[in-house]
Amino acid sequence: MTTIATLFPKVYLVKPFVHFDERGSFSEHFVDQNFTNAVGRKIHFCQDNLTHSKRGVLRGLHYQLPPFSQSKLVSVLQGTVLDLVVDIRKGSPTFGQYFSQELSAENQLQLFIPRGFAHGYITLSETSIFQYKVDNYYNPQSEGSIRPDDPTLAIDWQLPKDEWIQSKKDQNHPTLSEAPLFDFKDDLYV
Repeated sequence: MTTIATLFPKVYLVKPFVHFDERGSFSEHFVDQNFTNAVGRKIHFCQDNLTHSKRGVLRGLHYQLPPFSQSKLVSVLQGTVLDLVVDIRKGSPTFGQYFSQELSAENQLQLFIPRGFAHGYITLSETSIFQYKVDNYYNPQSEGSIRPDDPTLAIDWQLPKDEWIQSKKDQNHPTLSEAPLFDFKDDLYV
């Protein structure tokens, strides 16, 4: 596996090695030791989640507040999504900035998102299967969220808003300035 730097230190694109032959392909999607070496620290993932979505489904921007904050390793098993992270660490030099990347079954890129970042994605293909690992269990009282159409973020989701399909809950998120956020601390990465 190789890692590719992004706009944010400690947020990485991860590319597994893929072996092709006349039968198709094989890759080791996740190997704990290789991942630890790639990101420079041990992450104990405790749960895998799958979502199935149709074109235009926008999920996010979500996060968990301490002490239930989560790091995520996300990938796409079918289709194509625009995946996006926003730095929500007050005091960070990159606070309020975002990084986006198309993830697809074809490019097999994964995105590692440490604690302190909001995360969301939109399905660009007809359907998608999205997989993500988390290193902490979901806690409803620690849930945080930001409107994906917050004008201060000015995110280009690649599909017009009238094509978005969102849950009622996701339609009512606060803006970045209204949301509970993280304080910038290096220990968020531990």
